[in-house]
Amino acid sequence: MPLDLEKPITLEAEYKKKTGITPDDIKKLRTWLSTQPHLPANDITDLDLILTFHCCDKSAEVTKQVLDLNLTLKTLFTNLFKDRHVTDKLMTSLSYYLFAPLETRTYDDSKIYFCKLMEPDTKVFVFSDAIKLVLMVLDLWQYLQGTWPGLVIVIDMNVVTLAHITKLDIQTIQQFLYFLQEALLVKLKGLHFINAPSFMDRLMMLLRPFMKKELMDMLVIHQTGSKTIDKYLPMEALPKEAGGQYKTFDTLRTEIIEIVRANSDFFVEEHKKRVVESLRPGKPKTITDIFGGIEGSFKKLDID
Repeated sequence: MPLDLEKPITLEAEYKKKTGITPDDIKKLRTWLSTQPHLPANDITDLDLILTFHCCDKSAEVTKQVLDLNLTLKTLFTNLFKDRHVTDKLMTSLSYYLFAPLETRTYDDSKIYFCKLMEPDTKVFVFSDAIKLVLMVLDLWQYLQGTWPGLVIVIDMNVVTLAHITKLDIQTIQQFLYFLQEALLVKLKGLHFINAPSFMDRLMMLLRPFMKKELMDMLVIHQTGSKTIDKYLPMEALPKEAGGQYKTFDTLRTEIIEIVRANSDFFVEEHKKRVVESLRPGKPKTITDIFGGIEGSFKKLDID
C-alpha cells in the first residue's frame, strides 16, 4: 500500500474514470443542495456528491434521498459517528483490529475491504468501537481513492470466540446493518465470512433479523481452511496469513494506522457533515422515525 495514498484523489482524476459522471451532473446536485437548509451544504464536497451519485446509478432523485439519509444517520447514530477524531485512545482501539482496503480488486474490479480481529482478549473488545473504526477507515479510503465499481467486504473470523459474540449489542447491529444497506456511499456487491467457526449460526441468529433479502443473497460463509472464496475474488489478493500473497497482517495494520494518523484533518472536516434537524423543512427526523419504517428502500444493493 503506497503511502502516497495520504493524498486525496483530485476531481480531475475522478472525472477521468469511466463512471459517466460529469461536472454538470454535480452542479445540478449542488443547486438542489442549496435549497436544503438542514444539510451542511458548505461542508459537502463535490467528491461527496460524486460518490453518492455513483452509488445511486446516476439517479438524481435517489441521490438526493440517499445523501440526506446518509447525513441524517451519521447525525442520529451517535455511537457510530460521534467523536471520530484521531486520538491516541482511538488509535489504540484501531490496533486491536485490521481494517484494510486491499490493493488487488475482485474479478469485476470491486474494492476488497478485509476486516479481522487482531487482539483476541475479550476485555478490550468493544463492538460499537469496532464498527465506528470500520466506517472511519472506509470513509477515509473513499476520500483518498474516490469511486470504485463496487465494494466486497471480507470478514476473517479466525480468532473470534463465542465470548466475543456475546458482546455484540442489538442496537449497534441494527444501526450498522441499516446504514450498510441503506446509506453507504458505495455499491455493496459482496459480504464474505472466511474461517467460519462452528458457532457461526449463533452470529447469524443475531444478524439475520436486520438483513434484507438482497444482503442475505450476497452473503457467503466459507469454512476454515477452504479456498471457496477464490470463486469470488483472487485468493492472492488476501493477506499472507489469510491464504493470500499480499502483505502480512502486522504490516498492513501498521500502514493503516499511519495513514489514518496522517489524515486526522479529514475527520475534523468530516465531523462538520451533520444535519441540523431544527432546520429541516417539515418535521425533524428521530431514530424512531428511522426504525418506525422509512417508506421502502432508496438504495439498491448490487447482486451478481
